[in-house]
Amino acid sequence: MQSAKQWIQPRHRVVYTLLRPFLRPYVCWRYGIREERFREEGNRPYLIVMNHQTGFDQFFVAMAFRQPIYFLATEDIFSMGWVSKLIRWLVAPIPIRKQTTDIQAVKNCIKVAREGGTICLAPEGNRTFHGRTVYMNPSIASLTKKLGLPLAIFRIEGGYGVQPRWSDVVRKGKMRAYVSRVIELEEYKDMSNTELFALIEKELSVDEVCVTGQFRHKKNAEFLERAMYVCPWCGLSTFESHDDIIRCTKCGREIRHLPTKELEGIGFDFPHRFVADWYEWQQNYINHTDLTALTETPVYRETVRLSRVHPYKYKELLKKEATVCLYGDRITVDDREFPFDSVGAVVVLGKNKVNIYDGNEILQLKGHKRFNALKYVNFFHRYKNRKAGEKNGQFLGL
Repeated sequence: MQSAKQWIQPRHRVVYTLLRPFLRPYVCWRYGIREERFREEGNRPYLIVMNHQTGFDQFFVAMAFRQPIYFLATEDIFSMGWVSKLIRWLVAPIPIRKQTTDIQAVKNCIKVAREGGTICLAPEGNRTFHGRTVYMNPSIASLTKKLGLPLAIFRIEGGYGVQPRWSDVVRKGKMRAYVSRVIELEEYKDMSNTELFALIEKELSVDEVCVTGQFRHKKNAEFLERAMYVCPWCGLSTFESHDDIIRCTKCGREIRHLPTKELEGIGFDFPHRFVADWYEWQQNYINHTDLTALTETPVYRETVRLSRVHPYKYKELLKKEATVCLYGDRITVDDREFPFDSVGAVVVLGKNKVNIYDGNEILQLKGHKRFNALKYVNFFHRYKNRKAGEKNGQFLGL
């Protein structure tokens, strides 16, 4: 961790200056994005908050601003050995622990702000799986006030259509990324944290659950099973996808994902028009399921790559093929058991990784390409909600 020495180094500006001319044409071609530079940037730092839709969102922000930007990034980025060291040397992102409020991350943000740096973060902390802006941490309001910087709202629109989180391909379509508004310190300093958070939430809210043009690729449904695991007819299930079709392995029903982002049943009427409609139904299904009745036999049994994460250092491979079982009240990995009562957190990273925070140990499960990490997080939060007396608690981790 950087502390006594300056966080901001002259080389960061050099890196951004050298990379932008090469990055800009590639990103515009690859993502079909309409580039909109922030013309009113001036020579002052900002706190940039963005909604999170694609794996390239940080590059869209970097293209819009002239100055170096210090992004908050999860500890997974900092646990890749020499690669992480190189990233730190080049652009010095600010580490943050995904599963909790990270005091050290706040201190580092204050340090960067005092040194005159621009900071960027996604209050969601997660990319959307379905096209709507997901849960935001209300602590963004108190952080904004602590930093006292002009607040730049950076909106990304069309990103879900171009590259859904669950997909490996980039579709041909159009998207937009731009600074929609700057909220000056004088505007928000007298607001309560609740009022400021409501404003940020409103300004960043993007709803892609509608027809907004065509997003074309022959593999439009490929790996949708990373997000979906409940069938409207079979309940808890598994799915397989190929090209633009996803199929329930229990009942055999097939659903086509259209270029308009709409869904249609093949030979039957599918009850959900968009992935978000199906996703919300799935969340509601889990929120009304008594998981304590699912503790005798595994609900899911899968093979994963098991690693121990040494935060901000490296990942230690423990086993190339470990058997993970998901129950209504616990996760087991081979002969180890992780009861939800004692586990600190279960989070999903990227497309098919799960981190289990057990005391001071962090274990990472990396599944095969069709692995659904989301269900582990949903089960964990559903169990915790019921234990806390919130029998129909809505928040399931994302």
